[in-house]
Amino acid sequence: MSEISTKPYMLRAIYEWCTDSGYTPYLAVKVDSRTTVPMEYVKKGEIVLNISFGATSGLKMDNDAVRFHARFGGVSREIYVPVDNVMAIYANENGQGMAFEPVLGNDDPHGQPTDSPASTDAPPPPAPAATGPTLSSVPTGNTGPTEPRDTPPGDDEPPKKGGRPTLTRIK
Repeated sequence: MSEISTKPYMLRAIYEWCTDSGYTPYLAVKVDSRTTVPMEYVKKGEIVLNISFGATSGLKMDNDAVRFHARFGGVSREIYVPVDNVMAIYANENGQGMAFEPVLGNDDPHGQPTDSPASTDAPPPPAPAATGPTLSSVPTGNTGPTEPRDTPPGDDEPPKKGGRPTLTRIK
């Protein structure tokens, strides 16, 4: 029996934390042919979606997909996002959340669908333990520097409010 992914459980947990804390949960999504989103809002193959209670109708976060209805330009649209296409879930107000490694779906850029069997000439894929993400501890409290970590040294100007939020990946 194959191992069940923890990703949908983490998505639901971060969503619940955001709503319990009064934050607005956002999803960063990699768009492909399996994703149903308004394409006019897709930038560089990605879209950021507000999945708060007030912005969605009928939100369902299953183990395979996130589904809901939302208004875009005043028009209600049905949204379908496979869990594999979710790149991050985070609070809009402070950027705290969780990012995930991108998973190639049926739209593999190398031209071969990922669910088809590999040719016998191809080398076997690397072992999952060698390529999987690793966890590390994050400092809490006032143990770190006094400036926010993502502020470059010498940048004393406070961040600007408003505008579209951005997600910064730190590896």
